Amino acid sequence: MIKLSPSILSANFVRLEEEIKILEREGIEYVHIDVMDGMFVPNISIGMPVIKSIRKATNMVLDTHFMIVEPERYIDEFISLGCDIINFHFEATKKHMEIIEKIKKANKKVGMTIKPNTDYKEILPFIKHLDLVLVMSVEPGFGGQSFMENSLEKISALRKYINENNLTCDIEVDGGIKLDNVNKVLEAGANVIVVGSDIFEKEDKSTIIKQYNEIFKNF
Repeated sequence: MIKLSPSILSANFVRLEEEIKILEREGIEYVHIDVMDGMFVPNISIGMPVIKSIRKATNMVLDTHFMIVEPERYIDEFISLGCDIINFHFEATKKHMEIIEKIKKANKKVGMTIKPNTDYKEILPFIKHLDLVLVMSVEPGFGGQSFMENSLEKISALRKYINENNLTCDIEVDGGIKLDNVNKVLEAGANVIVVGSDIFEKEDKSTIIKQYNEIFKNF
């Protein structure tokens, strides 16, 4: 099943709860939360107090994307905040299995993210332990970038590997996705789609969400 995971990095934080309620009314299950530390990526974004407030405001799945150095330092805190999916970068740590096991032990879903220049084969030793792989189709750290077409080959290769090995791992894609290119991502094999500015920068968010859902019905 295809899922839309709107990224609140592009939301209006003055009206964040209101914008999350729009997603709920449209039946969206996931909300994508980017956590940046200013070290792994040059930007700084959402931290623990904001996630705590979001958790109180909604029962949606908190799809949390860590863009932080040594994420193992913060796993316990984010578990306690109620994050449902904890997704960390392959490139940010050397303690991959330690992180995976800790998240699994807490009965949370675990994801691993790869940057555009990382070979997808790097994560194959871990993929059987994962609930989700996130392929970045832009350089992580900032919203509003253009989609990188070469990410499609990576998505296709991961989908082939997952299917051939009878795994249940989702493929999420994040970066530059809009109505005019989402078909390519779905055809390549992704099934969790992160969209930021194409939803939150539109006046009529409900209509654009409906348009995405209509496209998803074809896959």
